[in-house]
Amino acid sequence: MGDYPNALSSHEKALAIREQSLPSSHPDVGGSYYNIGLVYYNMSDYPKALSYYEKDLAILQQSLPSNHPDLGVSYNNIGLVYYNMGDCSKALLYHEKALTIRQQALPSNHPDLSSTYNNIGNVYSNMGDYQKALSFHERALAIKQQSFSSNHPSLAMSYNNIGAVYYKMGDYPKALSSYVKALVIRQESLPSHHPNLGASYNNIGMVYETMGKYSKAHSFYERAVQNGQQSLPTNHPTLQQR
Repeated sequence: MGDYPNALSSHEKALAIREQSLPSSHPDVGGSYYNIGLVYYNMSDYPKALSYYEKDLAILQQSLPSNHPDLGVSYNNIGLVYYNMGDCSKALLYHEKALTIRQQALPSNHPDLSSTYNNIGNVYSNMGDYQKALSFHERALAIKQQSFSSNHPSLAMSYNNIGAVYYKMGDYPKALSSYVKALVIRQESLPSHHPNLGASYNNIGMVYETMGKYSKAHSFYERAVQNGQQSLPTNHPTLQQR
């Protein structure tokens, strides 16, 4: 866990100094708003994060051209806040703004484009539009396959997201295939106690359970629990679920 109160205090002091010594629209003032917003985001205080991110965006809009990559970052961050607040329509609006800028300003295989495709895929998945979700997650994966080694953890995240969409669609064989691809990468690239491995074991167990293959499901659930006992505190709610 980060030391959020101290980080917040430091950023607020920096903001106070900048507000006294700089014009209100100065990019450094916006930088302080961004830093404070990021701390609140990491604390899951999304309304406060949104307030500071919007102040930063207002300054960026005054000082930068409309297709500047920093505006893409700002729209992306606001989209993530709305997503975590459960407002999918606004999340989609801001992620699409980020995508428009990034498509104009960045190379077609830039990791920030992959990130935006992934975020839009997550929004569509939550909205129940699984075909669109799948399309965006596959575009994110295609960029990662160009940019990263075949066992990079970021590819596992994409396979995991694709598996989750197939699971929601009821296509359990394809869900299983994607989840297994994610697991193989995580086994190669992460320590054995990493919580993402536990998530993979749990996801595969869930698919097997839904398919009625209870013995296999039990085996993967047991591995998920063993992983959780290594990586999580004993009172963590995940360990209490089964």
